[in-house]
Amino acid sequence: MEAGACFITGAGGFIGSNLADRLLAGGHQVVGYDNFSTGQERFLTVASPSPSFRLIRGDVLELPLMTTAMKGCDFVFHLAASADVRFGTKHPRRDLEQNTIATFNVLEAMRASGIRRIAFSSTGSIYGEPDVFPTPEAAPFPVQTSLYGASKLACEGLIQAYCEGFGFQGYIFRFVSILGERYSHGHVFDFYQSLRANQCELRVLGNGRQRKSYLYVQDCIDAMLTAIEKAQDKVNIFNLGTEEYCHVNDSIGWIAGHLGLDPLRTYTGGERGWIGDSPFIFLDTAKIRSLGWKPKLSIREGIIRTLDYLQANPWLLEERA
Repeated sequence: MEAGACFITGAGGFIGSNLADRLLAGGHQVVGYDNFSTGQERFLTVASPSPSFRLIRGDVLELPLMTTAMKGCDFVFHLAASADVRFGTKHPRRDLEQNTIATFNVLEAMRASGIRRIAFSSTGSIYGEPDVFPTPEAAPFPVQTSLYGASKLACEGLIQAYCEGFGFQGYIFRFVSILGERYSHGHVFDFYQSLRANQCELRVLGNGRQRKSYLYVQDCIDAMLTAIEKAQDKVNIFNLGTEEYCHVNDSIGWIAGHLGLDPLRTYTGGERGWIGDSPFIFLDTAKIRSLGWKPKLSIREGIIRTLDYLQANPWLLEERA
């Protein structure tokens, strides 16, 4: 990716802050945009001192502010989102506003600012509960099973329509769950937090046999930058994940073993931990691999790397308690 000025929504978040560091190291100017509703200012301790970094505090629903902040940039990474699938049914409007309407605002701000290239963090959840595994980008979409997935699918449709109607170029990345440094929500976080409170027992949502795929954050960023450099279609859609999956019970074993614990596991039962929880997520990544990318860490290595970060940064668990 040629050096230029990049705009990152959600720059104070887990993926956004890691991306900001990488772009700055690559010689880019970076404008970070975040309201810090879930992001952390501490995640920007590497980026903030750089003269090539500028932080704007703002919400993706504030279209005039975002439009002004975006001026002068060449490329937008739209990573800000409501990303907690589990609680979507408790706050149904949140996914609509923070994902779908926010993406419309980002596209409108780009149009007003003359920016035509966007990378978007979508999700493997848009496949719902597919029949084909590993699931390719061309798989037919089944009935949506989560408000999060439905809102992200709507975002993808908006981006594709802007690419067609306004000459944009889009990069849509359908992630599995991402792990690594600055990870601030998800199963490793939840299990570790629970085991800190009670080393003897661990409550598990579902039956523990759900099959999941995960990707280390730096591998994720490598994949995104590889696609942006090498794929030049009007709309470029890529699954991002590993060529493996694990059971939830496998992950529990790795976490507990790394901590030197052997907790009693209690299960809530059923093959889904919550409404919208897909019991099997495994994406076909042949398309991104055809560009020369492959992950450096396995799922187990990514989980252990995440756990090491959480152990070294207890402030994050206390912040999100």
